[in-house]
Amino acid sequence: MSAPVPYTPYDPTSQMLVTPEDRDAPARVARLRELGIGNAPIPEFDSFARNLARTLEAPYAMVNFIDENRQYFAGLYTPADGQPGVELEPQASTGRVMARDHGWCPHVVVRRKALVLEDVCDYPRFAGNPVVDEIGIRSYLGAPLIDWNSGIALGTICVIDTDTRPWGRQGLETIKSMAQQMVDRLHQIEDRGQI
Repeated sequence: MSAPVPYTPYDPTSQMLVTPEDRDAPARVARLRELGIGNAPIPEFDSFARNLARTLEAPYAMVNFIDENRQYFAGLYTPADGQPGVELEPQASTGRVMARDHGWCPHVVVRRKALVLEDVCDYPRFAGNPVVDEIGIRSYLGAPLIDWNSGIALGTICVIDTDTRPWGRQGLETIKSMAQQMVDRLHQIEDRGQI
């Protein structure tokens, strides 16, 4: 007769990692270094983020690259850049860097699929993310940037809003199409050696 198995209470949040495990991070970091991305804003990417925000009628848009510890907004558009809206809280607007466990882009990179959150509070896995309380984000739409050469998801493009948003199928198709445009642009710039 075997010993009884000790009782372990079920924890429904045990499978809800705030930040997913990212096995591709070292290879991604190496590829981003090859591209020269991660330490300085790229004006062309800021323009792309502005166009993304206008196209999807969102107050915030980013071209976001992710390493093992952080996210870097090489392209960024906020209401302070000319569109009326809510300002980010001071701790979130200190620059273009955000902790890897903030926001939903790390999920998009690991899943390698677009993510549509019309109301983040509808999803227990995503509602507890620090940006909900710290910044007041209520909706998110993002798509991965899959590198042709390595097959690695280098980062994302995304839009966010402090209000709930019905992004719908059209929003999903638009963000995926624009992600492909950004990947095309990355490779054109790399081919010319301009990053």
